[in-house]
Amino acid sequence: MVSRAGTCHRYTCSMGPMGRTMTIGVLAVAGAAILAIAVVLAISPRVGTKRSGRPLPRLVDIPDGGWAWLNGRTVFFGHQSVGYNIVDGIGDLAGDGGLMNLPIVQGNDAGGIGGAAFVHAPVGRNREPESKLAEFREILEKELGDKVDVALLKFCYVDVQRGCDPQRLLDSYCQTIEALKARFANVIFVHVTVPLCGPPAGAIGILKVNIKRALGRATVLDDNLVRSQYNELLRQRFVGKEPVLDVAGYESIDPRGMQWFVVWKGHEVPVLVPSYTDDGGHLNVVGRRHVAEQLLIELAKLAEASR
Repeated sequence: MVSRAGTCHRYTCSMGPMGRTMTIGVLAVAGAAILAIAVVLAISPRVGTKRSGRPLPRLVDIPDGGWAWLNGRTVFFGHQSVGYNIVDGIGDLAGDGGLMNLPIVQGNDAGGIGGAAFVHAPVGRNREPESKLAEFREILEKELGDKVDVALLKFCYVDVQRGCDPQRLLDSYCQTIEALKARFANVIFVHVTVPLCGPPAGAIGILKVNIKRALGRATVLDDNLVRSQYNELLRQRFVGKEPVLDVAGYESIDPRGMQWFVVWKGHEVPVLVPSYTDDGGHLNVVGRRHVAEQLLIELAKLAEASR
C-alpha cells in the first residue's frame, strides 16, 4: 500500500505538514495563555493576615451593671441590608441566652414602642448615603427623638465606593448628627464605620480584579480602599471622644485575632474575613453573630459613659 500524508494505516495514523503546523500553533497559544495567567497571578494582590493587636471583648466580659443599664433603654438603629444581618445576629445571641433581653422591634412609629426596646428600621436608599442621613434625621425629629436613649446610623458598603468623597460624606454625616444632638441632648449617638467586602476569591476572582483594573473599572479592592479612608476619618474624629461601633474593624478580624488585608496600590486595605460571608458582602451566621456581639458590648459599655 502506498502511504500518503494524512492517511490512516491499520495501526498508525500519520499527520501531514498542515496538521502538525496547526497542532504546534494550538500548543503555542495554550502555552502563552498559561504563561499569561501565571504572570497575572504572580503580580496580583495577595491576601495577608497579621496580629490585630486588638483583643475583642466577649459578652461575659461586661459587668452585670452594663446589661442592666442596656435592658432599661430604648435604642434606635437605622440601617439597610447588612444591618438586617446584624439584627439577626442579635436574635441568635438572645436565643442562646444572651445577656440582652430587650425586645427587638422593627419600625419607626413611636406608637409601637411600649418601653425599653431595640428598635430598627431601614432608612434611605442604597448608593444614596445622603438619603439615609435625611431619613434618619426625619425619623428622630418627627417620631423617635424623644423616645430613644441611644441612636446609631449605619451606611452600607454600596454607599461608599470609588468616586465617593470620604471627607465630604463624613462632613455631611457630622452636620446631621450635630443638628440632632442640639435638639436631643439626652440621646447618645454611636458612630458606625462602613462595612467591608471580602477579598477576591480564588484564581477566577483574582483574574476578574485584574481585568477590571486593566479596563479602568473599579474593583472590590478600590472600593474597600475608599471605605477604609472614610472609616479612618471617622475614627480620627470620634474614637476616644464619643462612642464608635467599628463594624469594619470587627469584620476584618477573625476568631484567632488575625486581621485580614490586601496590599493594593501601596495601601494595606482591610477586607471582610471570608468565613464571615457567603457572597463577599453580607454577613452569614458566623459573621452576623460576631458583629452583633460587639454591637451589644458597645451598647452595654455606654452605662459607664452615661454616669
